[in-house]
Amino acid sequence: MFSCGQAGAEALASAVRDIVFPHKAVVAHQGDLADHCWVVVEGAAQAQINSADGQLTLLASHGPGEIFGSYPEPATLRSDIVAQGSLHLLCIETSALVDLARHSADIAHGLSLLFARQLDVMLDRMAARTTLTANGRVYAELLRLAGASNRIEPPPVLSALALSVHTTRETTSRAIAHLLRRGIVSRTDEALEILAPRLLAELIA
Repeated sequence: MFSCGQAGAEALASAVRDIVFPHKAVVAHQGDLADHCWVVVEGAAQAQINSADGQLTLLASHGPGEIFGSYPEPATLRSDIVAQGSLHLLCIETSALVDLARHSADIAHGLSLLFARQLDVMLDRMAARTTLTANGRVYAELLRLAGASNRIEPPPVLSALALSVHTTRETTSRAIAHLLRRGIVSRTDEALEILAPRLLAELIA
C-alpha cells in the first residue's frame, strides 16, 4: 500500500495494529479528536454527516489502499466514519507515522503516492457528480471498484453504493438490474463480476 521497500515495510509493520469493524459500526465520531491514521485493507469506510434536517450526506468513501484520519497533526473529525461491510483497517498513531516519514524517504515517498492516488479518485468522483447521470455514476463506480479483475468481492451493498455516488438505493438497484438483464454483469452472493467491461464503459454518460 505504501509502495516502500522491505525495510520500510518492516518499520511500518511494527507501528500498526489490525482492527476489524462489523458492518455499520462507527469507527470514529464527528467532533472526536483524532490522533491516528487508518489504512483500509478490506471493505469501505464512509465519512458521513447528518445535517440539521436529518439528511445523511456522504463526504467521502475510503476503499482498500486508502487512508483517513489525521495527518500530519491530530485534528477534530469533520464527520462520522462508518463501516460499510466488514471493515479491516490498519491503525497507526499520527505521531508515529510522521516520525517514520521524517526518517525514511522510502516511507515518505510511499505516503505521498497514497495521498496523491486518493486525491485523484476524489476528484474523479466530484467530476462524475457534476457531469454524469445517476446511472452513469453507478456504472463508473462499478468499474472503479472492480479494477483490473472486473470483479467486486463481496458484491457491493446497494445502499452504500448509492450513497457513494449520491443517488438513491432504488436508482442504483434499477441500474444494476438493467446490467443483469443485458448480461453485462453477473451477481452471486460471493461477488459481482463485470462480464462486458467495454459495454459497461460505453453506458457511462
